[in-house]
Amino acid sequence: MRVMMIAAAMIVASPAALAQHGSQQAPQGETHSLQGDQSAWINNPHMHAFFDLTKERLATGGANLDFTAYRDASYAIFRAFGVSMGMSPEGMVDHLKDIPRQMVGIVKDDPKVLESYDNFVVALMGPQ
Repeated sequence: MRVMMIAAAMIVASPAALAQHGSQQAPQGETHSLQGDQSAWINNPHMHAFFDLTKERLATGGANLDFTAYRDASYAIFRAFGVSMGMSPEGMVDHLKDIPRQMVGIVKDDPKVLESYDNFVVALMGPQ
């Protein structure tokens, strides 16, 4: 008898549970950013400057790259970016400190990242 009551409760609860969870699913094949609106970052001239720097320094896929110089130039851009976003320059560098090394790996794996700013943004931040 107890098993039947539990089964009946599960049957009654199931449609409500399905309705709650089913309505939150994105259509198949559609991607969404979990970071929210990133347009302030994407449209910032300092991010464009970082793209230009990366494209210039990694145009050969990173061959003969002076990584220290690339990293330091990136950090200078990140400091200016932080100020432009109303944040601490060093805080922004701390937040983005791993990005230069990651970009080297990303470009080695997929040089098409440097073909356009849009490709670069997707590699850097994910789909928007």
